[in-house]
Amino acid sequence: MARRSVFARLLLVVVLIAVCSIAATAWLATQLTRASIAREQGRELAADNRIYAALLGYAAAHRDWSDVDGHLDSLLREHPGRRVVLVTRDGRTIVDRGGAGGQLPATAAAVVDPLAVDPVLVPGAPADRIDDRVLGPFRTPIAFRDREDRTGSLFCLRLVRKEQARLDCREDDLPFDTAADFAALLDLEDLVGACLARRSLPPVDLDPDYTPAGKQSGVPPPDEPAVAACVASSRREQLTPYVAPPALLYLTTSAGPPTAAISLPGNEWQVVGAAAAVLLAAVGVAALAGARITRPLRALTAAADHMSAGGDIPPVPVRGQDEIAGLTRAFNTMAANRAQLEHARKAMVSDVAHELRTPLSTIRGWLEAAEDGVSELDPALVALLLKEALVLQHVVDDLQDLAVADAGALRLTVVAQPVAAVLEQVRAAHQARAAQAGVTVTVRADPSLVVHADAVRLRQVLDNLVANALRYVPSGGSVTLGAVPDAGHVLLTVADTGPGIAGEDLPHVFDRFWRADPSRSRSTGGSGLGLAIVRKLVEAHGGTVDVISTTGVGTTFRVRLPELG
Repeated sequence: MARRSVFARLLLVVVLIAVCSIAATAWLATQLTRASIAREQGRELAADNRIYAALLGYAAAHRDWSDVDGHLDSLLREHPGRRVVLVTRDGRTIVDRGGAGGQLPATAAAVVDPLAVDPVLVPGAPADRIDDRVLGPFRTPIAFRDREDRTGSLFCLRLVRKEQARLDCREDDLPFDTAADFAALLDLEDLVGACLARRSLPPVDLDPDYTPAGKQSGVPPPDEPAVAACVASSRREQLTPYVAPPALLYLTTSAGPPTAAISLPGNEWQVVGAAAAVLLAAVGVAALAGARITRPLRALTAAADHMSAGGDIPPVPVRGQDEIAGLTRAFNTMAANRAQLEHARKAMVSDVAHELRTPLSTIRGWLEAAEDGVSELDPALVALLLKEALVLQHVVDDLQDLAVADAGALRLTVVAQPVAAVLEQVRAAHQARAAQAGVTVTVRADPSLVVHADAVRLRQVLDNLVANALRYVPSGGSVTLGAVPDAGHVLLTVADTGPGIAGEDLPHVFDRFWRADPSRSRSTGGSGLGLAIVRKLVEAHGGTVDVISTTGVGTTFRVRLPELG
């Protein structure tokens, strides 16, 4: 059914297009939204990281949070609309700046603790998570210290502290920062030793980079993971008095937590519902449009079916100016032409029957009379019967000529024809009849004009026109044969001074079996096929024929034929 229905196919195509377009649009919108959200979250997370790093730097350089307000001023100017809240682990608010206040999120964005740096927020954080900016009792940042004691002073000081020897380590000769670093490192070794003792491990000596002494030479400590853990915990214990206490960091905006994720999968049913609504609307619009498009097609189909059954149909209504409206107009024109042709066919059958009935009736009547002995078959009766037989022959010949012309099988021998000579021959052929009727026939033509034409058919055209003119011109009138050049053609004219043809009859002059006199008497007209034959013969030569007439003045038939160049 769908293959035979334009409406079903149109609806199916629209649904497929709608489904594909909705799916593509939804996928593209989802991808673009996710990318946009990812970029926005990336910007928000970068802002969070900057705030976290700035507060971490403050905590690494200060022993408490008392002066953090002034430090936040510059941060809030860089990130307007952001609310920054620091809260101690026991829930006491240290600072609450920016934003419009309100309830804090259930979970802190981060813990600001320089001794436990979040590696997610600070990529590249040290393995022990202690901020390199925290110096505590040390004076030189770890990045600028020597990895080993190249002077021996540290070894000397270590021996003195362990009371293993009374040596002069010449501390006064060391730079102040170096001496302070060595003293702090020895204090750290004591803390590490206590930690290892609790684990039943021997103490270790440390290099300035906090690695066990001897590791640089490839000699690892007995229990390296335990030593590393003790070093990290001891460093925190040593540095804790020098940094601000850990604080919970809350970051919010007017729209809530800035880094809150937006979940697209949670809106799947909304997306599906919206897509279904769009699809339903597309199907509805397609159904309405399809119904409007196929309605005139169904009307055309019904009209064509009615026409094929032989019935007459009224014109199909034309709506709009689109292609279907053009098809409807063409169909109406075809139907009207078909009706005219059918009417002409019926009229022609009637006319042929009428033309043949009269002479046949005459012949039959006289023959029956002769057979019954009512009339003698004398020479006068024979002449009458011959005349009627010639009338029948004339009608049959005319019909044959028309049939050949209609079939396009008319054979022409086109040669150069001197126009003036042909017109003079026609005048001479009709002179006797014209003289008998009291009509003057004259020729007015340029002797130099020559046309391409078949000699026999050209004579037939002119003979028909002149015979037709002589039939209607009254005694004392005239018929003029003329020829003039006309833009690459020769215009042949047959003008008479007859009664003329009424304006409403001019379009029917070349119709078959048409006569101006409705009585159809042979005394006022021939077979009714002569002018139809004229038009067919002229068109076979590539020319045209028309007529102009004024009632009471006369009629002029004009034939245009190609001129011999």
